[in-house]
Amino acid sequence: MSNPERGMEPGACRQRVAKPSGPVHNAATTKQAAEKMFQVLLAFGTRPEAIKLAPVYDEMLRRSDRIRLICCTTGQHRELLDQVLDLFAIQTDYDLNILKEDQGLFHITVSVLKGIEEILLKEKPDIVVVQGDTTSSFVAALAAFYLRIPVAHVEAGLRSYDRFQPYPEEVNRTFISHIADLNFCPTPRAAENLLREQIASESIHVTGNTVIDALLQTKRFVEHHGATNQYLKDLDLPSGRMILVTGHRRENFGEGLANLSLAILELVEQFDDVVAVYSVHPNPNVRRQVDAILSSHERIKVIPPPDYVRFVALMNRAFFIITDSGGIQEEAPSLKKPVLVARNVTERPEAVECGAAVLVGTDREKIMREASRLLKDPDHYKSMIVQESPFGDGHASERITDLIESFLTKRASERDKRKGYRSF
Repeated sequence: MSNPERGMEPGACRQRVAKPSGPVHNAATTKQAAEKMFQVLLAFGTRPEAIKLAPVYDEMLRRSDRIRLICCTTGQHRELLDQVLDLFAIQTDYDLNILKEDQGLFHITVSVLKGIEEILLKEKPDIVVVQGDTTSSFVAALAAFYLRIPVAHVEAGLRSYDRFQPYPEEVNRTFISHIADLNFCPTPRAAENLLREQIASESIHVTGNTVIDALLQTKRFVEHHGATNQYLKDLDLPSGRMILVTGHRRENFGEGLANLSLAILELVEQFDDVVAVYSVHPNPNVRRQVDAILSSHERIKVIPPPDYVRFVALMNRAFFIITDSGGIQEEAPSLKKPVLVARNVTERPEAVECGAAVLVGTDREKIMREASRLLKDPDHYKSMIVQESPFGDGHASERITDLIESFLTKRASERDKRKGYRSF
């Protein structure tokens, strides 16, 4: 992203300010290890992954004297992914471009596994970094494991303990945890989950969530950039309290998304001062249902997903948010916005436990009850505004990059010793 203090356009070249960073190497580290240029491959394919890895990408570029960064996108979310690449000025070295119409899990799995094999064999990275719980993240980690390349997992340890909610993400991230050499947990709760699963404790590190790094940087940009204000004006929203809505999870396809849409319609009809904005995923399974129920109401705007800067502006403008998104559960507390989670279970219980979120599932009555309470009861609304996010302080990417450098330096030193080098 452009430097918000300079007020530049998204996608313009960023000026990166050098700052002291990186691990302090032990004196016993070999000269060969200390001088090595480490090759780090970032693999991702969806908009949320790109947003959450953008701060890591940026932090690694700051250390280009020590890290050669290789960026591989799988491309199953073409338009949404490209928005983020442009916004954060991420330059890709490889693009598998696997997107096809009505793609399924088998297509994604086979295409990524075959495509990334060639890249890993060619580049021979020292470590592969994946994020979150997508099928492309799991498959990239699996390919690295097959080639005995270390794996670092950003946002490790999230668990719902229901393998079909979210589907297939719950199983994906569990598999990645058992493959990864470094597990970067956003919260202490996530780290405890891994310890209970007997993941090696030396692989587990609590770093905070990189989405907070990206969010706070973007929020500063929004506050200093007039174009986002113009975007909100161009939406031509009626005056009133705005509810921001997103819904796209596979487990909610069909009746679940229909119930969510019907609840939004009922809310707007019951409260004359309420406006709803539904940011609709381009998946046709989602779009058709939402359009059929909501597109004709004058106080409901059904919009395609805006770029991340504009979406942060929408979140900032919202009175509260209804979503089945994992990332928004993390972002909303930092923006001091109550969030109703359209899931039956969540792998981010910290938001619920701190009072910033309520699980409503896709139960129409429960959505109506909790949303009406937020609209009618100012004290309840205030009780859901938390002063400190449980998901991080905006410095996760620095901690992650430090830990990766430290891991690779130690590994190189041990390898050099096996070759017979002496330490000085």
